[in-house]
Amino acid sequence: MHRSSLRGPLSAAPLPVLLPLLLSACGPAPLERPDGAVIQADADRYMDGRIAKLTTRDGWLTLVGLFWLPEGESTMGSAPGNSFVYDAPGVPPLLGTFTLTRGPERAVVRFDAADGVQILSGESEPVSFAMLTGDGGAPVYLQHGSLKWHVIQRDERLAVRLQDADSPIRTEFDGIERFPVTGEWWVPARFVWNQPPDTIEVPNILGTIGRTPSPGSVEFEVNGDLFRLDLWKDSDDTVNFFTAFADETNGASTYGGGRFLWVDAPDAQGRTVVDFNRAYNPPCVFTEFATCPLPPRQNRLALQVEAGEKVWGKH
Repeated sequence: MHRSSLRGPLSAAPLPVLLPLLLSACGPAPLERPDGAVIQADADRYMDGRIAKLTTRDGWLTLVGLFWLPEGESTMGSAPGNSFVYDAPGVPPLLGTFTLTRGPERAVVRFDAADGVQILSGESEPVSFAMLTGDGGAPVYLQHGSLKWHVIQRDERLAVRLQDADSPIRTEFDGIERFPVTGEWWVPARFVWNQPPDTIEVPNILGTIGRTPSPGSVEFEVNGDLFRLDLWKDSDDTVNFFTAFADETNGASTYGGGRFLWVDAPDAQGRTVVDFNRAYNPPCVFTEFATCPLPPRQNRLALQVEAGEKVWGKH
């Protein structure tokens, strides 16, 4: 896969001279930029949906714990003697016990509720125990009051992800500041399919690197220079494409770990748009308990992308 050769000037010749020749040789004319009012309205709708999803009872603002499971038994509750302590109003001293058993082919986690503590599977069925992983299917969610938890896997490690719908981060949330919406950052782009399909290295906040299938990239022009972002799929959307990118605002007006962006699937002529007005913060901005991907090295843009969400909180 081609790497960062398109992150800056392509040759010693002036790009304003080269780009019309390059773009005309690459296919059809790019999509026409809409009226500013249309771009503003679209960005507002997108942000409204973003905030609505973020503030649901199981959105990222509710994440309050990430407990890595050792083999054997681990307890969870508000009492200090537990393996995993979460002390908040209404949390019993002991919620229950996790038991991780590693077999030759898979790992299994069982949860047993403490005596007298009502645990729901999903949102309605009371259970005294539950198998949380091991069958390769959808995660099993358990609930007690405002708490909800399930098991996640990262590489070979298993962890309990704990959410609290009454988390102060959620109940006191008052929005996210963003840059003014402008047509300048509604950028026509060309989708470049990887032939054959490729994989890219995507680092994460845990310090590990995953290899992720990448169907292609987008190429676009900003201020006379040509740039590229590698894309991949995300489980939230099976049609469009996801990316994480870094730029020169990171660590100042935007989050130091970069931002996320969705790119619409290309039309029949391979045309799409990179709308940086939709750039948004990773969950790690709101909580230390998320396991966010970071921008791949080749997705570091030599630009100040003053569009989309600004940094939130103390980051």
